[in-house]
Amino acid sequence: MKKQLILEDGSVFVGTAFGSERECIGEVVFHTSITGYQEIISDPTNHGKIVLMTYPLIGNYGINRDDFETIHPTIKGLIVKEAAEFPSNWRSDMTLDHFLQQKGISGLAGIDTRKLMRMIRSKGILKGAFCNVDEKTDDIVARLKATPLPKDQVKQVSTQKHFPSPGRGYNIVVVDFGLKHGILRELNQRQCDVTVLPYDTSAQDILALKPDGVLLSNGPGNPLHATETIEMIQTILGKIPLFGIGLGHQLFALANGAEIEKMLFGHHGSSYPVKNVHTNKVIFTAQNNLYTVKEDDALSTSLKITYRNLNDHTIAGLVHKIHPAFSVQFHPEASPGAEDAKYLFDEFLQMIEVRKREESNHA
Repeated sequence: MKKQLILEDGSVFVGTAFGSERECIGEVVFHTSITGYQEIISDPTNHGKIVLMTYPLIGNYGINRDDFETIHPTIKGLIVKEAAEFPSNWRSDMTLDHFLQQKGISGLAGIDTRKLMRMIRSKGILKGAFCNVDEKTDDIVARLKATPLPKDQVKQVSTQKHFPSPGRGYNIVVVDFGLKHGILRELNQRQCDVTVLPYDTSAQDILALKPDGVLLSNGPGNPLHATETIEMIQTILGKIPLFGIGLGHQLFALANGAEIEKMLFGHHGSSYPVKNVHTNKVIFTAQNNLYTVKEDDALSTSLKITYRNLNDHTIAGLVHKIHPAFSVQFHPEASPGAEDAKYLFDEFLQMIEVRKREESNHA
């Protein structure tokens, strides 16, 4: 069945529908990974978005039970050049089409994905809608312009109740702003005893658990829409070692007086080069963000820059000058993408170990 993608600037792309038949509206973002579409679809950071895959063939290894980053994916739509109908992989349980139908996610195939990606790069992120081919462009454009972006995205993807992921190592609290399972896997591999808490958990409730460290997770949306968490971060800062990833990085920066700005089209891919500004070592990283920390504001705070993106020189990592706390914009757990940065989980645990030794010496 034919469907059309209409963008808020009036552009129209006609293609073939697959997956769910639901109409959808959302910001259209492009993702440059050539593999890992299952992780991208199930990444809570993509909540509410229409994801354009720039690699031409998607779905060729199917969907399996192991590669989910959340149980219930919440992207609005998926755009591909070609959706593979007959996947070939020994782990495959179903086709991409079947999976999208099962999860109520709309798909659109057969459009000029390169043209759409170039439009986003030049014009910036645009809202779009999947709709029937007989619907009038002007009507849809008016609807898109009248539809505000949601401001409660973190609330929609965060866990509603705390839950444990047991281990015998350090007691780690993860504040869930839209947690990827890859982060839990990395902590569990290091034998951490993890408790995942809702995004709006108070500092008092966190401190009552007596954690050895707190991790602020990735998540969707504008960090300025989750400012109720800033007081919590400010309260625990200095009391407990802190590690922020993605949205957690942005909220950590806001809590320390920096400001955030929206990028033209963001970073969405699995091999962004990032340089450690102290060692000059370059690593390749997975990234998925539309917002970045403003340069001048970061330099005027108690934070130091630790990593920079080499493509556009935006800030990719921060560390507190006094307290044991640091953050990165990229995803050290990858899933999908380069795994160069996994050592950051070890640095987090080393920070905890140093803090515990200091407390023991002062006791």
